Amino acid sequence: MNRRTFLQGATFLTGALILPSAAALAAPDAQPFSYDALIARAQKMAGGAYVPPLMPDPAVVQQINYARHGELVFRTQRALFSGQPDTGKEQGYPLEFFPLGMYAPKRVQMFLVEAGMASEIRYSPDLFDMPADNPARQLPSDAGFAGFRLQEWYQTEDWVRQDWVAFQGASYFRAIGADGQYGLSARGIVLNAASALPEEFPDFREFYIAQEPGSTPDTPVTVCALLDGPSVTGAYRFRMTRGLDRSKGVVMEIEAKVFLRADVERLGLVPLTSMFWFGEYGKGRMQDWRPEVHDSDGLAMWTGAGERIWRPLNNPDETRISAFADENPRGFGLLQRDRTFDHFLDGVFYDRRPSLWVEPIKPLGKGAIELMEIPTDDEINDNIGAFWVPEGPALKGASYDLHYRLYWLSDEPFPATNIARTIATRIGRGGQPGHERPANVHHFAVEFDRPSVMTQIPYGVFPKVVASASAGAISRAFAEPVPNGNVWRGNFDLEVSPGTVVDLRMYLELDGKPLTETWLYQFEAN
Repeated sequence: MNRRTFLQGATFLTGALILPSAAALAAPDAQPFSYDALIARAQKMAGGAYVPPLMPDPAVVQQINYARHGELVFRTQRALFSGQPDTGKEQGYPLEFFPLGMYAPKRVQMFLVEAGMASEIRYSPDLFDMPADNPARQLPSDAGFAGFRLQEWYQTEDWVRQDWVAFQGASYFRAIGADGQYGLSARGIVLNAASALPEEFPDFREFYIAQEPGSTPDTPVTVCALLDGPSVTGAYRFRMTRGLDRSKGVVMEIEAKVFLRADVERLGLVPLTSMFWFGEYGKGRMQDWRPEVHDSDGLAMWTGAGERIWRPLNNPDETRISAFADENPRGFGLLQRDRTFDHFLDGVFYDRRPSLWVEPIKPLGKGAIELMEIPTDDEINDNIGAFWVPEGPALKGASYDLHYRLYWLSDEPFPATNIARTIATRIGRGGQPGHERPANVHHFAVEFDRPSVMTQIPYGVFPKVVASASAGAISRAFAEPVPNGNVWRGNFDLEVSPGTVVDLRMYLELDGKPLTETWLYQFEAN
């Protein structure tokens, strides 16, 4: 799949369903449903053998590549909850479904929940409008769906063309931010990423979707999901709020109960997934005409002790895991802080990609926020992961109870107002300009911005640069104002042997108090 083309549509893969009505689509026998019952079912499944989900006619599905999948055009006027006569006149956020394809080949069951009763939404090949030569015509009549998405509120002018949340593929899901663009994704769980064992990708196998009668645009859409994989089961409940004020992005309140049916080497909870190819620093070997290419440019953390941390992302030469130990962090997220189009110069609008922030409602306890950075030579690969790893081994029979919010916004939802934040990281040759440059010395220039903070610095007063390194020697540390705005730059040189991987830490201080968030960086000397 070409990720660039994929993102230009700002949607997941689109399906083509002709949906008559909720009653016509639903199976005749509705069954009682509750989230508690789903939890009990997941727990029972964890004690049994794993049964893989159905993959209808894999040989045919593999022929439905990105181009052929794009031929399947969804008839949005038949979407459930669209208020159209042929859909039973339900009103709300119109619900559409994705067909199977090469990149989402597993059948996922869909259920509509009304008044505590769940009815399966039935698949039929007659629901699809497709070219005569499309391989999807060869799928069996009960092939099923690959996922779903929700459109904007049915009374808005753009609901037919604009969706705001989508679930498709393994346990992946995503939402648009305040600028109307998709970007990074979230997942239900991460198992054995960047470990000695192959990474495992559990699936959301069943979805239970509810929109209550009389809902308004501010009423959350509730979706429950059953997670299943060789090493894990789980029950999830999503309460997703969109509203008509799109500057507020999308907010999801998520509850989850996870059960391990096998030992797991690396268990990642509340995981986020993004892409970073290169930024204003480290373009180096990248052969591309654009100044920057990334969905996110940094990991932001608000520790349990109250420290604000910014860790710019890397595209390393080999896969790296960075662990930031903490107890009950107040939040973390993968953010896109750079919002200037001229820094990207690209019609896929990387400057509009959402930031994604995790707010724990139930304390996470002891553990670490882990950042996974994987080498990539193109923008088509999601090479960044961030997730919470609880302290202690993840053993068969263990369970985890989660409750958190996800904020899909342009910025973090709880920004610090009393300290400045990092807006740029720049790396170059060290030494004094105009003098012979010493070997193995690198210069770092980190820019901080927040007018309410920086304008309080008295004229002629220079903050102190507090910098440290896990290896090598730091010199020439100084702060300076940037002439074209309320921005201060912290500078320092690092002398270090080639091939050394160094963890750096720096912030600006004034009168013994932090003036900025803490900047962290992992640097590999060349």
